[in-house]
Amino acid sequence: MPVSPPPVRVGREDWLVRRFLRHPVRIVPLGFLVAILLGTGVLMLPPATAEHRYTPFVTALFTATSAISVTGMSVVDTSTYWTPVGLVMITVLTQLGGLGILTGATLVILVVARQLGLRNRLLVQAETAEFGIGDVRRLLLRIGLTLLVCEAVITVILALRFTLTYDYPFGRAVWYAVFHAVQGVNNGGFSLYPDSLVGFDRDAWVTVPLALGTVVGGLGFPALFEAVRSWRRPGRWTVNTKLTIWGSAVLLAVGFAVLLSAEWSNPRTLGPLGWAEKVLAAFTQDAFIRTGGFNTVDVTRLDEESYLLLIALMFIGGGSASTAGGIKVATFFLLAFVIWAQLRGEQDVTVGHRRVAPASQRQALTVALLSVALVVAGTVTVILMTTGITYDKVLFEVTSAFSTTGLSVGVAGSLPAAGQVALIVLMYVGRVGTLTLGSAIALNTRTRLYRYPEEQPIVG
Repeated sequence: MPVSPPPVRVGREDWLVRRFLRHPVRIVPLGFLVAILLGTGVLMLPPATAEHRYTPFVTALFTATSAISVTGMSVVDTSTYWTPVGLVMITVLTQLGGLGILTGATLVILVVARQLGLRNRLLVQAETAEFGIGDVRRLLLRIGLTLLVCEAVITVILALRFTLTYDYPFGRAVWYAVFHAVQGVNNGGFSLYPDSLVGFDRDAWVTVPLALGTVVGGLGFPALFEAVRSWRRPGRWTVNTKLTIWGSAVLLAVGFAVLLSAEWSNPRTLGPLGWAEKVLAAFTQDAFIRTGGFNTVDVTRLDEESYLLLIALMFIGGGSASTAGGIKVATFFLLAFVIWAQLRGEQDVTVGHRRVAPASQRQALTVALLSVALVVAGTVTVILMTTGITYDKVLFEVTSAFSTTGLSVGVAGSLPAAGQVALIVLMYVGRVGTLTLGSAIALNTRTRLYRYPEEQPIVG
């Protein structure tokens, strides 16, 4: 009579690991946190700073979080504070943040092992928001190739421009080109110039490639790939692609028109420029507003009307599963369709002859309202820690941190350590929060076997 093997006893550690991996989206925040802590450790070392002394912990943590969350906000002058060691670390963290910690790890697995297990596919699915598990391998390769090609093209253009027009030595031209290309495509926003790209506001060969790279990186890979694959039949795009592509086009057009008209006569920004240069500066700044972090216009000298525009565009952000932050374009326009359907008295919310599931509507509403609450809470917290800084500038800085845009009006550098920690938390939550929250809501679905009687409370 065969003897059955003794039962395998699962230790508590194994049980916790299996429970943790049951919802792979939980790995995303942890992966970013580990990268932030490693980057902080490197940036604290004396060789990373120009003065060759230990960087204060909060400064290093702020910079590492800003880099891995592809924000680009800084409390020190990036062009003078860090040595090449520190700048290379910032570049690596930005690239990792753009690809996504889990996406990059899985690309390494593909190269080394040539095999991708189901668990790793689920992990990358949580980061890239790709719903077809069978397509994850191909998706990862296309993401990596797209990023590298975009960065390579921009690097070549910038290197040639820096060498031929500005007489940079070849090595310096290539380094500056690589650094800014990585920051542009990944929506980072760190710059090797103290005034970001304001000094190049008249140079289309520098600003336009970076602006286009920012737009590509901020669209989101699922929407971008589908739009390229079916560009002749936009009517067959999915709802997510339609909302992202057309919504981004609308936001770019509106932002450009409002910014150009509001700043046309402002002597501190666009006023001294010729009409063609005004159009160029307004277009590139508009492209950088929502996620890029670069600025071709001094944002500290904008009119008050422009601040409201920038805050709104930063809060919306870019496309889902992109290098951008914010509540995402699809979320914003989905809520707009919900409002439109409600005003018309329609029971269903439709986008392009497709009915949007109620679960998606609730998910969009939850993400938007919680994001508003975080921005408000962050603004109040920072205001309580500062004196002499106006409310609109604090709101601008907090929104920029949460949306991982990185534009700054100089508030971050003047904050005490506690205020900078508040911005660090906002950058971290802004990078992984909406992704984690949206995926967690989608995974945490359950069906009750009963329903309560319906009642309609008074609204309004």
